[in-house]
Amino acid sequence: MKKIGILGGVGWASTVDYYRAISEGASRHFAARGHESPLPIPPMTIESVTQAKTRALRGVAGDEASWAAFDAVFREALLTLENAGCDFGIIASNTPHARLHAIRQGVSMPILSIFDATAEVTASTGASRALVLGTAVTMQATNYADRLAKEGLAANDRLPEADIAEMQAMIDNEFYGGASESAHDRLLAFCNKHAEPGTAILLACTELPLAFPNHLDDPVFETNGHLFINPSAAHVAAALKQALEE
Repeated sequence: MKKIGILGGVGWASTVDYYRAISEGASRHFAARGHESPLPIPPMTIESVTQAKTRALRGVAGDEASWAAFDAVFREALLTLENAGCDFGIIASNTPHARLHAIRQGVSMPILSIFDATAEVTASTGASRALVLGTAVTMQATNYADRLAKEGLAANDRLPEADIAEMQAMIDNEFYGGASESAHDRLLAFCNKHAEPGTAILLACTELPLAFPNHLDDPVFETNGHLFINPSAAHVAAALKQALEE
């Protein structure tokens, strides 16, 4: 098995869930093949950055130079994982992926993109359009829209800044350290407001799927009248596929 490097901490609750999902997914894989207990899981190293620090270092959209310090923190973490002997890396957060083109500069090991994994899963549903929900960085950027377009899907037009701020505040207040008791209802209310029928809703912040505990390992699921895409689960599935390749 290949060794997985997990860059986590943004935030810690979803990092925990990535480790759980990879471990349980590998266990299911080997149990189905008759492997006796204890069931193998891929070797993993986690390098956890400090979310309070990375949030403070966020730059300004369209100003590459303003992101230099932010990029450097994640690049250093990836290099630490590379030096730990990891065969490939994953970043257990959507937001830094908007800067992946810069973060991965100077890093030799492959980095699995959450955009690629999510776009491929979304295309498999047959949906023709998608609503991207996440942090302000994710919702203001066009990374998801650009990658979805390669699969023939149209992402939503950029939402008004007030709605983007509402989603960011929801993530900060309802999803830090896990999903609060009101997180599920608040998220659904936002979806009901913005998602047209037939739209695939991308839960493109790794904390958002925590509002649906019964679907944490489902890349695609339907509930409450909506079709949801779980990028975290799609990302984990891609990592397992690469780690378990013969």
